[in-house]
Amino acid sequence: MTHSVPAVDFSSASGGGTTSPASRSALQAVLLDMDGTLVDTEGFWWSAEVEVFAELGHALDEAHREVVVGGPMTRALGHLISVTGTDATLTQLTELVNLRFTELIGRGVPLMPGALRLLTELAAHRIPTALVSASHRRIIDSVLVSLGSEHFSFSLSGDEVARTKPHPEPYLLAASRLGVDPTRCVVIEDTSIGVLSAEAAGCRVVAVPSIATIGPAPGRTVVGSLEHIDVSFLRSLVTAAH
Repeated sequence: MTHSVPAVDFSSASGGGTTSPASRSALQAVLLDMDGTLVDTEGFWWSAEVEVFAELGHALDEAHREVVVGGPMTRALGHLISVTGTDATLTQLTELVNLRFTELIGRGVPLMPGALRLLTELAAHRIPTALVSASHRRIIDSVLVSLGSEHFSFSLSGDEVARTKPHPEPYLLAASRLGVDPTRCVVIEDTSIGVLSAEAAGCRVVAVPSIATIGPAPGRTVVGSLEHIDVSFLRSLVTAAH
């Protein structure tokens, strides 16, 4: 089931305020990607794509894995359609891959090292958090069984926005729904597509690369694991920027 989200004037999204305890510090909210960032599902997605295309008579070269990781399914499958020449349509493949992925994660998904500790610490400090993913709603709801929906103020899926990552809309909308300034939010992402989305929204970014390398840049911090991230570290990033 798709959950509706309110329309937002993105031109004024950075002007919001908050009455939450987090407003008393420079850091107002933490926005987190899901696949590859909090849960180790990127391998499940690739396995689902490999299996579906194999059943259609196409072997996927491992070289395509970095190309499709982290982005919206339309972009990933569009690339795989072009390199395989399959007759299956984007709509057909989207349904098949989503179904296969759901089957693969049916028994639960492993959390990334440090994920539960970080989410628990954010909650203890009463810092608003949102899950912002390019995955579809039914996929997010399945993963939240393992991840825990109670850790987030809300979750936002790729099929609930007009333009998904790398467009800034997902992170602008998430900040708007929380009533916070995007420039006082920290986004935690694992792919370059997600990083570009967050940076375009004006957020500070912590990149935790899962598969493809992500280089440092102004306003971006790259770490090797969520285990290197705590509330003090996140607050320091926004304080330094302001």
